[in-house]
Amino acid sequence: MRFPAVLILLPAIAFAQTGPNTLPNGLPTLSTRSSQPKPSPGPTRPGDTWVVPSGTKIPVVLKHAISTKSAKPGDPIYAQTTFPVVIDEKVMIPAGTYVQGTISQVTRPGRVKGRAELLFHFTTLIYPNGYTVLLPGAVDQIPGQEHSKVKDQEGTIQQEGEKGKDAKTIGTAAGTGAALGGVTQGSMKGAAVGAAGGAAVGTLIALLSRGSDLHIDQGTAVDMVLHRDVNLSSDRVMQASNTFAPQTPPLPRY
Repeated sequence: MRFPAVLILLPAIAFAQTGPNTLPNGLPTLSTRSSQPKPSPGPTRPGDTWVVPSGTKIPVVLKHAISTKSAKPGDPIYAQTTFPVVIDEKVMIPAGTYVQGTISQVTRPGRVKGRAELLFHFTTLIYPNGYTVLLPGAVDQIPGQEHSKVKDQEGTIQQEGEKGKDAKTIGTAAGTGAALGGVTQGSMKGAAVGAAGGAAVGTLIALLSRGSDLHIDQGTAVDMVLHRDVNLSSDRVMQASNTFAPQTPPLPRY
């Protein structure tokens, strides 16, 4: 009577020894199969539409200098991508793709207050084979630009404040006044009067002087961000990948 009980226990012991992810016959369970890695994206079919999603950042380099001293709304912007945009193992925007844009707003610095500001938008991608795509691109940041910052989501670039420069102007004028006062009147009182007068002159100079214009050099790296999805023809993009991109000639400075 004890033998049937032993026979019943043997399959249970064998199952426990195989582990939770295998059956007694050695086949994997469902949980083991579901943990397999996802398959790689399939091949591109003719006529496919590729999508570069909103929020994608694209590094570009400016092909000409821009300054608030001479730039005007409507002036063109020329740039070129410096690193490929790859999504789902597909090169959607190759390095070297041309980028066009337009200056939207220029604000020169004021004499009493107000900083220089510049707003421009990227509007067009041009592939080496001539394939042209409209895009809504804005400046996200300018990593290497000193003395300026991007202040809002529209991509407005603003020159930094110049309190330090004004203080230096006032201090220099005060020092010059103190030296002249001490020499002409020969006393500490004369130096103090001269310093006060020099400081007043320095303050007046600072108030009447216009602040520094915002200047972005040719070759400056800029991070462009897309404000909405951009649809691409896979056929035209792949054709562009096999097209030699000629060097662009020097462009005028603005």
